[in-house]
Amino acid sequence: MLEFAPVQNKHVTIKPNFNTADPPPASTHNDTLGQIVVEMRERGASGITVAERSYQRFEDVIAAKGIDTLASDLDFQILNLQREPKTRFEREDLHWRNGFTVPNSILNAEYIVSTCCLKTHGHGGVFTMSLKLSVGIVPSDHMDELHGSINIREMIAEINLAYRPEIIIMDGVRAFIDGGPSTGEEVAGDVMVAGTNRIAVDAVGVAILKELGSTRVRGRIWEQDQIRRAADIGIGIRSPNQIEFVTPDEPSRAYAETLATILSED
Repeated sequence: MLEFAPVQNKHVTIKPNFNTADPPPASTHNDTLGQIVVEMRERGASGITVAERSYQRFEDVIAAKGIDTLASDLDFQILNLQREPKTRFEREDLHWRNGFTVPNSILNAEYIVSTCCLKTHGHGGVFTMSLKLSVGIVPSDHMDELHGSINIREMIAEINLAYRPEIIIMDGVRAFIDGGPSTGEEVAGDVMVAGTNRIAVDAVGVAILKELGSTRVRGRIWEQDQIRRAADIGIGIRSPNQIEFVTPDEPSRAYAETLATILSED
């Protein structure tokens, strides 16, 4: 149903959520990752790399989740972004003191697929979806500045200036509506969202959290700091009117209408 750039003969870099090895929705579900790999290969990808930087020791996370076995079964490469050569990204209007560094493998990636979870975060007003997924591309020595700043939400949005995924796939089969990112109040979301615009996906994700009963969503969705800053710096759309829902059946269409109403609320 989703129209996105052709992947034929391109090397695909998949950015999952492997910050820790905690079970989904704390991390990307192996079934979700595996199916994305299968779909990309069936659409003609010339090769596939799963690239990530973890908070816990990377090799331990990969082993605990069985990603090394999955890579062997499905024939994809695993890349530890922490060890990659990096380039500094700077702009005068950033909240970062001296910009931030980004792995060259991300800057030079031919085709990026982001796959994120649906969850809140322990920091107030932070949501761990596609915009927050970008934190996993910057090295761990940036985390003290990020987590210690009152502008953490804006800084998260700004990392997204450095790269652009062609597809974003958000797994909301299970969701944290409070707590996060590793543990929290877990509920069944029973939804998958795919899109080509990070702000659209995250705005829909916040609407889903609100519909699921999360009390962490306060105020207008378009005034959430991550979303507002991302829109201000040109990451994507600026209003709910720019979101088009494409659904396969009547229950999905009805649910999309509910989300559209939440997205338009003042």
